[in-house]
Amino acid sequence: MAQTLTYKILARHLVEGELKAGHPIGIRIDQTLTQDATGTTGFLLFESMGTARVQTELSVSYVDHNTAQFGPENHNDHLYLQTIAAKSGVYHSRPGNGICHQVHLERFARPGATLLGSDSHTPTCGGIGCLAIGAGGMDVAVAMGGGLFYMDCPKVIGVELTGKLADWVTAKDVILKLLGILTTKGNVGCVVEYFGKGVETLTVPQRATIANMGAEMGVTTSIFPSDKRTLEFLELQRRDGVYGPLYADPEASYDRTVRLNLAELEPMAACPSSPDNIEPVSQIAGRKIHQVVIGSCTNSSYMDLMMAARMLEDRKIDPMVEFAVAPGSRQVLEMIAQNGALTLLIAAGARILESACGPCIGQGFSPGSGTVSLRTFNRNFAGRTGTPGDQCYLVSPETAVASAIMGEITDPRDLKRLMGIGYPKIKLPQEFLIDDSMIEKPVPLDQVSRVEVLRGPTIIVPESPKHLPEKLDGQVLLKCGDKITTDHIMPAGAFLKYRSNAPQYSKYVFHCFNEEGQPTFAERGLSLKKQGIGGIIVAGESYGQGSSREHAALCPMYLGVRAVIAKSIERIHKANLINFCIVPIEFDNPDDYDAVSVNDRIEIAGLAEAVKHLDAVIIVNQATNVQIKGKLTLSARDRDILLAGGLLAYTHKKAMDR
Repeated sequence: MAQTLTYKILARHLVEGELKAGHPIGIRIDQTLTQDATGTTGFLLFESMGTARVQTELSVSYVDHNTAQFGPENHNDHLYLQTIAAKSGVYHSRPGNGICHQVHLERFARPGATLLGSDSHTPTCGGIGCLAIGAGGMDVAVAMGGGLFYMDCPKVIGVELTGKLADWVTAKDVILKLLGILTTKGNVGCVVEYFGKGVETLTVPQRATIANMGAEMGVTTSIFPSDKRTLEFLELQRRDGVYGPLYADPEASYDRTVRLNLAELEPMAACPSSPDNIEPVSQIAGRKIHQVVIGSCTNSSYMDLMMAARMLEDRKIDPMVEFAVAPGSRQVLEMIAQNGALTLLIAAGARILESACGPCIGQGFSPGSGTVSLRTFNRNFAGRTGTPGDQCYLVSPETAVASAIMGEITDPRDLKRLMGIGYPKIKLPQEFLIDDSMIEKPVPLDQVSRVEVLRGPTIIVPESPKHLPEKLDGQVLLKCGDKITTDHIMPAGAFLKYRSNAPQYSKYVFHCFNEEGQPTFAERGLSLKKQGIGGIIVAGESYGQGSSREHAALCPMYLGVRAVIAKSIERIHKANLINFCIVPIEFDNPDDYDAVSVNDRIEIAGLAEAVKHLDAVIIVNQATNVQIKGKLTLSARDRDILLAGGLLAYTHKKAMDR
């Protein structure tokens, strides 16, 4: 039977279940990655499992999020991650070495491997033919310990690419066009797989850009075939030994097929404040801007920065525009420093930021009030820049630079007419600069006893979840709308430094919804918890979009939240809720969303019994005496995890049973 590329890789790694869409499966994981914003909790949980050394082919700990180091918290995390990695058999990429997805693509990812990362943009490595999946830190910790990764066997959306991109049209425009078609919701349980003659025209960095932003569609991952372009990239990275050709069978069928002719695309933009609010740049041109940032794991490759430098040669940024560039890795930064491209950027007026996530996660460079910011990033959720009411547009580096020169949103195709700027032809280099001196190898097993794990006072072992009650006596703490992101639940930016300290970080749960002079969400949650009343969150469609941050489940759990009732819940967040023993419930009738209000007392009789073997619960709104039916869409393993009191307790129980 003809297979998609996705199913070929899944078949090679399948340990439990059957490859039928929607059926639960367990797969073996070859590689894992963590980053410092999720890694500290992930490693604390890994230690709690009692597994001394990782059991994967390769695990890497990256430091790329909390690098500003205001106060001691970030450096405490770095020292803990560096020493626990050495002890646990994990490679450690030091701060300054680059963004995890960019570095992993360059130095570790391989075609046909399975990669599980505690970051939602792990699918970046799908650009090299790797089945790369984002997950919560708890799931990654289990995989590091040799456990399987469980998910529903996905449907596969095939995207057939034909033609070739025109000058000034980019890989970013491909994924923005696709986001306009598939949107950010309704794609849970799907993988996007690219095929067709147009794929051959795209380099690995271009493919990585497309795979990276597939995360915004809510899919499990995105993947490209491994072909001569893949080999070309690996040869330049001196890693061609891991190459292997991988394609879908010619007769493979897809659950849905989208066809894009690359030659017909034009420069696109994601307008405020959602990655699927797509417009052609030509339709929004002329809007004044005051900030442009090039960077993030989406568009900070060597090719991206060389394009920006060549466009800016002998030119200056508009004086009313602040312009910043954050190279994706130290490899990229060193290469553009050596070939003079960095000088061109600086001479044009660029501010050079660290090779890290930086402004993409709200770590500095927030735009001014009421100003327009153009960014080559992957997310423009409201307030993610760190500025309330921000007007953030997501664009390609070409559009970003054209706009920075002109001082207003500009279609780069107009540069020839406006400024006499022709299209620079950028090619892959003859070779990449290889210097892995900032990637530390783990300490050999016979020397582990010499390693002292450094645990600063700001690193707190997370509280374990409480077991499910037989009957949930709860109160609605918050009622929110559609497309609530993990940024809404747990703010990033300046608050990220508290991620190793759940009690402290929990004070900022739903910080964006707190009203001045009123008790905060955290205060109300803890008050109910002390009374033995469970907190309940009510939400609309696509609750939990965005990052894989498990703190969006861990911290509400700490505050006493026992259930989320929503119209729909996104994949990673749903898994995280289950891992921390918060029951994910969906309205059987979405209109029942209107039958619940903030502060309503809710009763769910027989909750534990329902989780054990039923597909529905009856939710009684005691304020109105209205009964609502809620769906429990849970696998047998999901049920066991909830009944055990969360994934950590479940893992311990399985180990005891063996």
